[in-house]
This record gives sequence, C-alpha cells and structure tokens, in this order.
Amino acid sequence: MATVLVCRRFPRLSRVTSFSTAAKCKAKSGNSRNKQEKEEDPGAASTGTEPAATIQLLNPLDYRVSYKPSAYTKGRAASQQDAAQSSGQALGDNLTSPGTTQVQPAFGTSSPPALPALRNAEAKPRSKLLLQQTISACLSAKEEAEMEKRETHDSKEDPRVFQKGRPEYRSLSYDKSEPVEALPLEEGDSILRSVAACEGSPSPGAIAESFLKLSRLPAEQHAALLSKPSFHTLCHSAAGNLGSFSTAELVDLLKACVRLVLPPAHPLLDACEKEFCRRVWDMELEQLLLVADCWRCLERSVPSYLSILFSYTNLHWKDLTLPQFVQLLYIIGEGRRAPADLAQKVESTILKHLDSFTLEEVGAICLGLFKSLSGISEHVMRRIADRVSLQMEGMSTYALVNVLKMLRYARVDHLPLLRELGKVVPARIPSTNIQGIMHITLTYSSLHYFDEGVMAAVAKSLPAKVTYCRSKDAAKFLWSFGCLDYEPPNEEEFYSSLIEQMHRKLHEFRKFPEHLLTGLLGLAFVKRFPEELIDYALRDEFVQKTRSSKYELRKDLFTLSKSVEIECPGYQGSRLSPQLHQEMTEMVLNFAEQEIYVRPEIVEATSLLESMLGGPEYVKSHMILPHTRSSDLEVHLTMDGHPIPFNSKGFLADKKLKYTGVSLTDDLMTQLLQGGCKKLDGENGARTPGRQRRDGAPTEHPAAFSGRPLTTDTRWQAEPPTGGYLGAPLPPALQQQQPQRLKLAVQVSNRNHYCYCSKRLLGLHCLKRRQLRQLGYVVLELPFWEWFPLLRHTRLEKLSYLQYKVFDPALLSKAG
Repeated sequence: MATVLVCRRFPRLSRVTSFSTAAKCKAKSGNSRNKQEKEEDPGAASTGTEPAATIQLLNPLDYRVSYKPSAYTKGRAASQQDAAQSSGQALGDNLTSPGTTQVQPAFGTSSPPALPALRNAEAKPRSKLLLQQTISACLSAKEEAEMEKRETHDSKEDPRVFQKGRPEYRSLSYDKSEPVEALPLEEGDSILRSVAACEGSPSPGAIAESFLKLSRLPAEQHAALLSKPSFHTLCHSAAGNLGSFSTAELVDLLKACVRLVLPPAHPLLDACEKEFCRRVWDMELEQLLLVADCWRCLERSVPSYLSILFSYTNLHWKDLTLPQFVQLLYIIGEGRRAPADLAQKVESTILKHLDSFTLEEVGAICLGLFKSLSGISEHVMRRIADRVSLQMEGMSTYALVNVLKMLRYARVDHLPLLRELGKVVPARIPSTNIQGIMHITLTYSSLHYFDEGVMAAVAKSLPAKVTYCRSKDAAKFLWSFGCLDYEPPNEEEFYSSLIEQMHRKLHEFRKFPEHLLTGLLGLAFVKRFPEELIDYALRDEFVQKTRSSKYELRKDLFTLSKSVEIECPGYQGSRLSPQLHQEMTEMVLNFAEQEIYVRPEIVEATSLLESMLGGPEYVKSHMILPHTRSSDLEVHLTMDGHPIPFNSKGFLADKKLKYTGVSLTDDLMTQLLQGGCKKLDGENGARTPGRQRRDGAPTEHPAAFSGRPLTTDTRWQAEPPTGGYLGAPLPPALQQQQPQRLKLAVQVSNRNHYCYCSKRLLGLHCLKRRQLRQLGYVVLELPFWEWFPLLRHTRLEKLSYLQYKVFDPALLSKAG
C-alpha cells in the first residue's frame, strides 16, 4: 500500500462549494530551470515519482482530496500530446474521489493476463529497443528545447524586431547580427602590446581603430579582455582624448563598446555620455538616434542625453522620416519617459503615416507609447485598431500583443478588433509564450470583454506552461478569470496549477505585494480561498510591506479580509486588525457619501421607494457590505408583503421635506443612455486621485475609493442590527418585537457591473451578491437596461415599475 504524506508546501484551500484540486509535477531534470525551481522551493522533491499528498479543505466539510503527482507522469510514447506536456511542465490532473488514500496501480486488476510467448517467435533484438528509446529521448529533448526557446522572452531584443523591416534602420540602430570578420587572438594581443609600448598619447583615429579591432575578437574572449591592465590603459587613454575625436570616430568607439559588452557603469561610458551630450546640437539626427540605440544596447540609463535628444527632435520634427519617427518612439519607450511637448506631434504623425507603417512598426509604436505611459486620444487609438483588425492574420503575435497593451491602457472598446481576436488568437495560444498569453488575457478582463473561445484556449494551454509564470503572470491570470467570472472546463487543473505556482513564487511577493493581493482577489471572485496564502497576506508583516508599495493596497486587503470572514467561517489564520477595518470602512463610507449616493439613478430610486413604501424610515440607501465598494437600497418586508420601518435615521428625518425628484437634463440622459453598449467609466464614476495602475488589476479598479478617514464612530458589521444606522439607537416606536421579515438588498446596477455588451456579471459583483445572500438578504436588481430608460418616463410609470419589482410574489416565496 502506498503511503500518503501530508506536504505543507502545497496549498490548503477553502471553498464554499465542493472543490477538488490537483497538482503538477515536473518531468524534466538536469537543466538550469529545474535548479532554479529547487532553489525557490527547497522542500520540493527531486525528479522522479513523488509520493501522494493531501490538501486539507476547510469548508464546508472536513474531507480530503488525494494529491497524486505520480499519476500525471504518463508514458512518452502514448501520444504526441503527452510527450509535449511532459516536457518539463506541469501536466494535466488525474483526479481521484474524496477520501482516496492509495495510489492507483498503472493497470487495473481486471486487465487480461499476458499471452504465453510462442516458442518459435523470435525475440525482439535488444539493440532495436535501445535505438527506439534513444530516438524517443532525443525527440523529447528537442521538444523541451523548443518549449524553452518559445517561452524565453528577451526584453532587450524582442522589441527591436521591427528594425528588420526596412533597410533605413541600419543607419539608425545597432545591428548585432551584422557579420564581422573575426580577429585572431594573437592579433588582439599584439594590439594591446602596442598600446602598452606606445610612448605618449595615441591619436584618436588609432584609439578608435584599436577598439574596433578588439571588438572583433570572439565573444568568449571579451570577459578576459576587459580584465587586462593593458585594456584599462587603452580605455583611460580614450577617455582622456574624447574631445579630439571626430563625431564619426566617437560613434565607432561607442559601437565597439556595445560589441565588447562593457558594463553600463564603466568609466569610459561616463566620459562618452558627457561628450555626446556636449555635441548633440552639432550632430545629425541619424547619428543621434544611433547613439541612443547604442545606449539601449548597453542597458545604460542616459536621461540627460535623451532630454537633449527630445528637444532636438522637437525643433526638427518636420524633418523626421517614417523610420526615424518609429525609431524615436522606440527610444522613448525604452527610456520609460515621454516628453509632454511631443504628445500632439506624435499623434498627428501617427495619423499621417498610419497606412504606410508595417504591422511590426504599428506594434513598435504601441509598445513605445505603452512603456512610456503616453496618453493617446481615443480617435487615434481607434484608427490604429481599425488598421489592425483588417490585417490581423498577417501580424506577428508579438506585435499584436503590443497593440493590445495600448488598447488596454487607453481603455478603448473596439468591437471589430475584439471580435477578430476571437477568430485569430485561440489557434495561436499554444505557440505564444506565457507573458504574451497573460497580456492577451488581461486585455479581455481590463476591457470587461468576455470571449469564451479565447479564455478556454488560454486555460487549456496554461497548465503545461505554468512553471514559466512569474508571480505577476500567475496573479494576472487569476485576476482576469475571476474578474470575468469564468471557470473553464479544466477549472480544477487550471486553478490548482496556478495556486501551486503562487506558492513557488511566494518569495517574489515580498517585493511585489500587489501581485499576491491581485491573485487572491481573483480567486475570491470565483469562491476559492487558499488558506496558507491568505494567512500570509493578512499577517502584520505583509500588511506593513503593502504600506511601502507605490499602489494603494489597503482597499484590496479590506475586500479580501471581509470576504474570508463571511465565506470561510472555519478560517483560523491571520486577520486584519480591527483598527484597519474601521479605518477602511470610514474611508469607503465617506467616499460613498460624496460620489455614490448622489448619483441620479440612485437618488431617484431612493426617493420613489420612500414615497411608495411610506417614508424614509422604510428605505436605507447605504453600503450593506462596504468592502464591495458599491451601494444598496435596503428594504424590509413582512412575510405577507407589508413594508416594515427600520431606518432610524429616516424615522428621525424632517417629515416636512417634500419630494423633489431629480433634474434629468439632456446631457445627463445622454451619459446614461448613450451607445447601447458604451461602458461607464467606473462603478463610482471617479478614479482614485493617487497613482493608478494601467493593467486593469484591482488597484486600478474603477470602484477605487479615496478621501480622508471620517472622524465619526462608525462601525461595520457583517449583518447590521435590525433598525440600526451607524450605531444610532432605535426610537421607542421601533424597539418593539419585530415580525419575521424579508430583507431586500436592492441593486441599482449600471453597465460597469457587467461584461461589455452582455448581461454577464463581473466577478466583484458576483462576489457581492453571493455574500449578501449568505447574510440572509434577497437580492433584487433594478437592471440598467430597464431602469435607465425609465428615468425619462413619468413618475407614475416609475412607481408602477418599482411596485412590480418589490412586491413580486416570487420574492415573497423566497422568504418561506
């Protein structure tokens, strides 16, 4: 009987519904990637068959799910797909029923016995068997190498692909692939000896020539060259004579430094940067762009040089050719800064040359704008999307992903492009590296656009690639699927592989705490709560790390903590301090008073419900669940449908206030009703005034709140006491014994609660309604496609609609 081990390194999961999880094991060994994973996870078993492990489930029942990595290792000859999946990646799940404690044998006991060997049959030659095994191993190694190559992203070289599309880029950029005649090692030694023996300072031409020749030494000799004293002497001589170099000689010297791979902080490069900054205004634009490209190849930050370059191009903008413009945007992107005075000129030039750009150049332009955080008008982004949607099949996946990054950053909903993506992308997913897949998925979630074909293709391919995920990638996948409330057909394999990868990358979350919260919120949206990760995220030490983040993460901690409190009653791990809960509750309520409760569709519904039910004491406009960052209209009914007064603030309100309604101007109605599928900017209609994230993760969620904490003594409770309002006591008339009641949570929804052009709720709002039901509320929605058009109708029509919704017999039956 196989022994079952309990391994703490695997996640403990809590889920509201029954949840099975399966693990991944790595079939590849001996390469550097396995070594890295072992370092990241010291408790990981060595390659080979691992013992089974169990994962404790917290809720609702104390059952166990067998965790059998050994069951995933299949014979390589079974099929081509199995061979591909076993190439060093996590494999598909082989789930067992709850309570299983034994590893199943490879073959069932009911298999027919082997036939006796025929006496006259010739035995299979051993050499032939060995040959087949060797061929199989070679094929597997080749597949693994191809997978490794495909998943490797070179952030320095990949963005430069567009430079191969036109010969003009040869004079604007440094081409590493340009063939050079190799210099014999003996000749290199001779050059260094002549430098050492030279009396006095050599001429600038001789120094430049020496550097060019030395840069032609074999690459494996460069490291040794840089450590030689004679080379240091040559560098010192060059640095002292740069002022005497011609511009062409200075450029050749810098190109030689690129080929020699000088360290970015080398003293010779310090001197070169100062000299180039001094000469900018006397150089040609081609030379300036070439030098900027060399600095990028050297991975040296040169903000002063770039600043002068941008000033130069601003004055000579009309002289820019198409390749020079694209190369400039590439430099802007790699420098991570965009000059504000060029923004308008950039847009006009894009429109001028849009039909002449190659598709790779379009991708390079979008990447440059995205990396430099450059804003772009919706009109220009739509024109770019128009071009791409018509020629998408001829575009490389890398260039296409760059366009999607900018589409996401500009928050432009371009339906033709999104629909064309649904036709083109699924077939490309298996051959796209993990970072590209992440950006595709994140684009869909950021734009709230759901395409099941694309998401299913991503989910199917991801488990085999999951070990290539950075902490950021794993978090964004979980957020994207949770945001769109999509659980794919292989949901257990998909989610368990990502959760295990989150455990492997736990050390990265110390530096990037926002990624852990992003992933955990995405899991919470789909009712998954990995206990150990949550316990880590709610510890005081981690909470302190979030305070030093450049993003506002307290609201994400608040949402996660309260969700665990409501949905995981058996959770025994770390919790946020009551002080932080109160601080965030007060902040959220303060923001709601200013930005949410005053929205016209909510004010109108509140006023009409008060009029219909009998007064303000029968309706409370507030946040039942502040951590979900949206408002509710609470109404209480008896079992036979009569309204119950419970709002003490409404009861004490001035009864002389008359109904005034909401002034609905043409501009307001246009905002509410425009463009059938047009999204509102956010649940709360405003962005956080602080720094925002551009990728659609929770710290940039439209429902982000802001404002200073209130000084009132407000408290949040999972289920507010009947009749209470922020701790205020009930008047005597309402303190009598209350009958059994039906508590309605009326949701005045808007378009941003749903996926784009659909009635599919987003993950955060699914979570909210799920938790309201768990707390005993009946959720009643006034959907925007019904309520917003009614805002233009008569008061009588709106009252009739609300009466139909609130006193629906189907609602009353739910209380029975």
